[in-house]
Amino acid sequence: MEPEDIKNIEDINEQPVESVVPNATANQPVSVWTSGGVQHQKDELVTEVPVALVYNGISHAVMMATPQELQPFAIGFSLSERIVKAASDIYDIEIDASDAAGVQILLTVSAESFSHLKDRRRSLSGRTGCGLCGAESLQQVCLPVDPIDSCLKISHHSVDRACRELEQHQPLQSLTGGLHAAAWCNLQGELVRVYEDVGRHNALDKLIGWLAQTGSTDYEQSPENGFLLMSSRASYEIVQKAAISGIALLAAVSAPTSFAVEIAERANITLIGFTRANRHVVYTQPQRLID
Repeated sequence: MEPEDIKNIEDINEQPVESVVPNATANQPVSVWTSGGVQHQKDELVTEVPVALVYNGISHAVMMATPQELQPFAIGFSLSERIVKAASDIYDIEIDASDAAGVQILLTVSAESFSHLKDRRRSLSGRTGCGLCGAESLQQVCLPVDPIDSCLKISHHSVDRACRELEQHQPLQSLTGGLHAAAWCNLQGELVRVYEDVGRHNALDKLIGWLAQTGSTDYEQSPENGFLLMSSRASYEIVQKAAISGIALLAAVSAPTSFAVEIAERANITLIGFTRANRHVVYTQPQRLID
């Protein structure tokens, strides 16, 4: 398949090889103690499995993830880690769940991308909530980011609206209590798309992959015409992935870190933390927010 043939996510093969990808949740018998005694019930747990990303036959990274929406995850990871420059550099994706140890995402990428990957290759094992496991040098921690040139204007009320609506768009979180969410919101604060995953970085990569495949054809799904809302804290890597994807405004339910604020300033990103009903804190580039 040539790169120009890939117009949207559906054009890339997502069929598992000789197997079925695990479900997003698993049923577990539990004993629940209350002051009234012990009750035997069943609980829904979020599924967490090793997901290996394999480029042109070479394993590059293993992430612990929720095994759903793996195709946009693979695209978003490839973009946000700068393995490819554009989604069109990915020629094919296959999901192989035939190994009981986990799931493999088999990507075929352009020769230029693969050559670049070999030059900077790292062996990365991503544990839940961790984006640095396996980095071989300090230089691999912070990828270069360019300042975002954006005329985006968002009202405080739009950010507040998105925060209020996020919980309603997290069905797996409501069922299991164990997932993060990355939400794309339009200028009015309506949630256009939400991805859930046990890892906040994985949820964001899924969203980035979706944006990369649809942003050029849909106004509301363009990074220039909306903002990102995360159910988690704003770590440095969340901000870095947003910067690489051209997202000018990032709001997080919890706190940012000092390094995240530093990268947001460098990338000209409006960073908001502690989003609550009727309240949020703006840490950088407040000029994009209007009353």
